[in-house]
Amino acid sequence: MTAVTIRNLPEETHRALRVRAAINGRSTEGEIRAILEDAVRPEGRVKLGSLLSDIARRAGVKNEDVDALEQALGKRPAEPLSFE
Repeated sequence: MTAVTIRNLPEETHRALRVRAAINGRSTEGEIRAILEDAVRPEGRVKLGSLLSDIARRAGVKNEDVDALEQALGKRPAEPLSFE
């Protein structure tokens, strides 16, 4: 797991983190992890696979359509795009 050092953290901020951690029953380090996790990976975030699945469902794409497309493409991976 990666370690992060936060320099020049104001004492008031550190004190507020310690209080918040105590309220939530965590260590200060655990509280910082929870805050960072919530900030970059919020619970309500839309995941790409779910979004694409929802788009396909709204467009009326059926499993048979996907099977036919895979068969037409020979089930080979797509060629990467070239931006030369």
